[in-house]
Amino acid sequence: MAGEKKKKEAVKETPKTDSPSKGNESKHPAPKAIGQAFIKKMEKSLLELKSEIINNLITNNNNFKEIVEGMDPKDLADIASDDIDRKMIEALGSQELKRLNLIESALSRIKEGKYGHCIKCNMQIPSDRLETIPYALMCIECKSEEERRNR
Repeated sequence: MAGEKKKKEAVKETPKTDSPSKGNESKHPAPKAIGQAFIKKMEKSLLELKSEIINNLITNNNNFKEIVEGMDPKDLADIASDDIDRKMIEALGSQELKRLNLIESALSRIKEGKYGHCIKCNMQIPSDRLETIPYALMCIECKSEEERRNR
């Protein structure tokens, strides 16, 4: 019985490690962890968005269409050549170019194992935000703060 009393006292004295200390409190709630299945789903979504942008580019720009149609199918996967890159940039509107760059960045973060983490605070971006904007770089709080600063 004395042993049980000591165990209870030890449990009472042990600090809880799962609650944040005052110095480490975050303004961000901890979102549910995202798993590999979710990341695969987002990767597929990003690849579809990328394909959609490139297809729109092909549809709206005859020069680009001629270049792509004249390529060997093996080369289609390697559209990053300088000539095509230059013509793509000329043909893309600035918004589409920005979106394409964000998509490429998100795909790179997936490969690096960094996808879904805010680039500013490193907290996990909520999955509902990623489903809405799969190439999001920041959590809602950090993005809102950035937008307020840029006004």
